[in-house]
Amino acid sequence: MASSTIRVWLPGPGWVTAMGGLPRGMVADVWTGGEDLPDSAGEVEFVVLPFGMSPSGLAMLAKLPRLRVIQLMSAGAEHVLGYVPPGVTLCTARGAHDAAVAEWVVAVILGQERLLPRFMASQQEGTWDPAPSEPLAGQTVLIVGYGSIGQMVERLLVPFGVQLERVARQPRPGVSGPGDLPALLPRADIVILLVPVTPATTRLVDERFLRLMRDHALLVNAARGAIVDTGALRAELTSGRLRAALDVTDPEPLPAGHPLWSVPGLLLTPHVAGLSTQAIPRARAIARDQLARYAAGEPLHHVVGAQGY
Repeated sequence: MASSTIRVWLPGPGWVTAMGGLPRGMVADVWTGGEDLPDSAGEVEFVVLPFGMSPSGLAMLAKLPRLRVIQLMSAGAEHVLGYVPPGVTLCTARGAHDAAVAEWVVAVILGQERLLPRFMASQQEGTWDPAPSEPLAGQTVLIVGYGSIGQMVERLLVPFGVQLERVARQPRPGVSGPGDLPALLPRADIVILLVPVTPATTRLVDERFLRLMRDHALLVNAARGAIVDTGALRAELTSGRLRAALDVTDPEPLPAGHPLWSVPGLLLTPHVAGLSTQAIPRARAIARDQLARYAAGEPLHHVVGAQGY
């Protein structure tokens, strides 16, 4: 290191206490992501970014001459990639939100399969409206994006007796590659999207992808809105051929009057799959480990490299 003291920026005043202190040789200032930078802007080496950074706040990263590491609190990094200065390492909080997102995925699948939106609407109308629903047992579930969240989703779904198929960027035993999607989609009752946003995954779910899905299949998007062609999905939902559960949309936030608000067959939540009471504590624990690694000169985890993340 260039000096014996390592300056870090944390997103809140209670972070040092909550982390049980900083590694030896580190001192911290608070930066909540605004355009007003702490006085140590010329010294800071390691920045833990707050949630919800604005483009104007991210642009401030270029004004930090000694910056070496940007640590995210999110698993996704696409919103930051264009603002990372040359020579700076970007790390995600991979694993911090796995359990919460996996629980959301299972919750919306059960909700859609057991007709909970319909019954909730009937409750609001004061109507007794029984109808048979589909059990999960025996259904085929295709996980597109078999990383740590996908593996957690699988662990939660196995007790329901589903048949699982998996797709990842790099195929391996038991896990197919993206080129196998045309053969897998027609067999799947439920398709779960958990891929990061990259040039290869943007609009992955287009008209052809959706057309390959079997009638009455359920599309679950817990990834990013940009993965799905909104117009193509809206057409399939409007026709009644497919159903969906979305935690993310394109555009996002969904503006008033957008057709997705009222399209049939859709269960929609406002990007809250990973938003649990444990989100910040788990992200903080990952940041604490990363700070310790940096202070010790050890390799960092969850680095976003040339191949993506």
